[in-house]
Amino acid sequence: MSYVDEIYAKVVEQNPGESEFHQAVKEVLDSLKLVIDANEEKYRKAALLERLVEPERIISFRVPWVDDNGQVQVNKGYRVQFNSAIGPYKGGLRLHPSVNQGILKFLGFEQVFKNSLTGLPIGGGKGGSNFDPKGKSDREVMAFCQSFMTELHKYIGADQDVPAGDIGVGAREIGFMYGQYKRLTGLYEGVLTGKGLTYGGSLARTQATGYGLIYILDEMLKHNGKELAGKKVVISGSGNVAIYATEKAQQLGATVVALSDSNGYVYDKDGIKLDIVKDIKEVRRGRIKEYADAVPGAVYTEGKGIWTIPCDIALPCATQNELNLEDAKALKANGCFAVAEGANMPSTREATDFFLENKMLFMPGKAANAGGVATSALEMSQNSQRLAWTFDEVDAKLKDIMVNIYAKAAAAAEKYGVPGNYVAGANIAGFEKVVDAMMAQGIV
Repeated sequence: MSYVDEIYAKVVEQNPGESEFHQAVKEVLDSLKLVIDANEEKYRKAALLERLVEPERIISFRVPWVDDNGQVQVNKGYRVQFNSAIGPYKGGLRLHPSVNQGILKFLGFEQVFKNSLTGLPIGGGKGGSNFDPKGKSDREVMAFCQSFMTELHKYIGADQDVPAGDIGVGAREIGFMYGQYKRLTGLYEGVLTGKGLTYGGSLARTQATGYGLIYILDEMLKHNGKELAGKKVVISGSGNVAIYATEKAQQLGATVVALSDSNGYVYDKDGIKLDIVKDIKEVRRGRIKEYADAVPGAVYTEGKGIWTIPCDIALPCATQNELNLEDAKALKANGCFAVAEGANMPSTREATDFFLENKMLFMPGKAANAGGVATSALEMSQNSQRLAWTFDEVDAKLKDIMVNIYAKAAAAAEKYGVPGNYVAGANIAGFEKVVDAMMAQGIV
């Protein structure tokens, strides 16, 4: 049995029931096989893969808070500090009923390689809670966030672990958590990113993940003799990433014809009217079906099926494993030639393999959605320097980072004999930097 197979078998045995974590580890290790086999003796002696797949630390805690009826509620809170070889832990906090330790381990593991690809000195981590902010009052959300941070603040800091937002954690939640951190520690530091502009936040952070997705997509298309202008695009989700991917895609001449949320999807053959989506999702916190009520000719469909809409380019931007093999086949049959992931592992392994086998252009999430964490790291830099850069300055740095990520993934794929396989390329490029740092620092 190869070293890679041994480690994967151990991961499955020692982490029962954590299917997303198993999937993430297998995808990474499989695509690293060429590199690992070439260095097997050295890596085995240093137990490198054993250390790579095991988080440095997992913090688990209860989060008691009082709802508007005076009833005490209790949620579970977590922080998975996965790898700090190249910098302080960096990764989002997710508030969603589906959150559990296995999902956060998968996200933290992916974050290690994603953060490495940015070229910035940040390690990988992830955290969150099974608290659901949907339907809660501002006071209830504040009560939860303050309780959550009362425990979490012991384990984070500007040079130790810098969380950010993720699903369910936007500017409101970050503000409540930052206020509580400051209250408990007396420190005014860049410990959270995604902060408001009045207290250390960065311009372009809101747009970063969506814009970054389009920048790397555009780069991939250019290097393969294609262009974004004039193409029909389908995007899943209608949150922050989907909204700003739509905005940048439209700016570059594409037509985005569909968006979705957890209830269903809307199709607008004339192109999504983004001002209406922003009002529904960012102002009123409504559901995407309201778009069809506001736009004549737009059609809302309950449930799944967004990937059956004919398109040139598909951008899954909602959640993990939302795009399966049948969806991938439907996309190909309907003319789709490029897929770039705006979420963390939104395509199943079978779907990913189908894209690669059918020579479709495919950019994995750890490369394609790295714009958010890259701009979070730029926010950290601004906080450390007590500076605030302009929108254009941050946007230009973001674009450079995404162009460089494409170049790294493409070069690594070429070097190891799998040109055009950006899954392998991104994993190899991210892995090599982390491993060099781990080997240099000894057995820690």
